[in-house]
Amino acid sequence: MTLGVAVDGGTLAVHELGHGGAGSPVVMALHGITANALAFGAVAQALDGEVRMLAPDLRGRADSRSIRGPWGLAAHAADVIAVLDAVRVEKAILLGHSMGAYVAALTAYLHPSRVSSLVLVDGGVGFPAPSGDIDEALEKVIGPAMTRLSMTFADDSDYLDFWREHPGIGPGLSAPYGDLLTAYLRHDLVGRDGERRSSCVLDAVRADGADVLADPAVLGALHDGTVPATLLYAARGLQDEPQGLLDADRIAAADLPPTVRILPAGGVNHYTVLFEPQAVRLIAYAVGTSV
Repeated sequence: MTLGVAVDGGTLAVHELGHGGAGSPVVMALHGITANALAFGAVAQALDGEVRMLAPDLRGRADSRSIRGPWGLAAHAADVIAVLDAVRVEKAILLGHSMGAYVAALTAYLHPSRVSSLVLVDGGVGFPAPSGDIDEALEKVIGPAMTRLSMTFADDSDYLDFWREHPGIGPGLSAPYGDLLTAYLRHDLVGRDGERRSSCVLDAVRADGADVLADPAVLGALHDGTVPATLLYAARGLQDEPQGLLDADRIAAADLPPTVRILPAGGVNHYTVLFEPQAVRLIAYAVGTSV
């Protein structure tokens, strides 16, 4: 089921990916910078029956691409609260991956009374801002995920072939969870055959990327410590390289408050952490023990 929630600039599409029994906790799942709600398909399956999972396509992506702005992480945080208000939920667990982890941490910082706990997956930790052009910085960090935003594809198969060449994602398309990964990738596509393209609004990606890389409130949000958090990190990076975005040394250098629990997610990469069964079980455990 998909809900339409009125937000500043348009309507936010919110997918109900998992259903819990009466009184079950609500989990709001927040995806990465060029991703969409279906990134949480495997996690939703693991938690189905235990929680109610609401996963928005964040503004400027997938079914929320028609929102006119404003852009930036403060706008995403306001959207989280708008969704909670619309479904009449006072508090929720925020589950964020990559950029979504920064959105979750910022929401908890700005609205601590509305967030019961945080589960942050390979993101949310602030580091010194890089210098230079924002597009260049994003290209260095997310690579092909940024490049595809200016590309067109003949059809869905052509788009999937593009991802098959991605070292962090391609092998997963033939894994047991390949159907869920394919559904996630296809949910990004818009346009007719011959002109298929990513739904991501480039201005939204640029503004969000600038906030993740350099906004002081975003970078410092997790240090507030008011809302308890669990931080999971993947051992491998976006291109499946041995160095992940986070590691024990980087996390230690960030000097996070004691309210942040740290859980290494093992030998998965930045993308497969949401799909590989052992990592999905760990995320489900983190959610279950954050209630």
